[in-house]
Amino acid sequence: MNSFMYTASIPVFKQMLASSKAILMKAEAHAAAKNIDAQVFLQGRLAPDMFSLMRQVQVAGDFAKGTAARLAGVAIPEYQDTEVSFADLYARIDKTVAFMDSLTPAQFDGSETRDIVLRPGTPKEMKFVGQPYLLHYAIPQFFFHITSAYGILRHLGVEIGKKDYMG
Repeated sequence: MNSFMYTASIPVFKQMLASSKAILMKAEAHAAAKNIDAQVFLQGRLAPDMFSLMRQVQVAGDFAKGTAARLAGVAIPEYQDTEVSFADLYARIDKTVAFMDSLTPAQFDGSETRDIVLRPGTPKEMKFVGQPYLLHYAIPQFFFHITSAYGILRHLGVEIGKKDYMG
């Protein structure tokens, strides 16, 4: 039987990362068709104080891999934020999904009650227990960044809709 914590996280993260990759591909095709520099999209943002599309995708992936690792009790893979193109973002998404594919449901057993500490030893330290961490912090954070990336592309004229968002 699959662990609830695995089922509530990994398939959700993988679905939304796959749909994000497909949306990014549509954005890249749109930019090429309209003769728009890809950086217009990659650096696009909804408001001046929000992250760019590039950073939204990076952070969404960071939440997926970080949450998965913490719940599975393994080290979080470190990725350098060096992406500068759509191809780089596709590769980062693929790397994140490959990491999640390396995890088994059994690794998530008991994670409902595992102590999760973010930013340990700093003034921003946050302490959670596994299930509230997943359901009330990690998943909402993940969806915020996925949705922001979608909103940026929609705002910039990429023809995408709910079916694209859901994958």
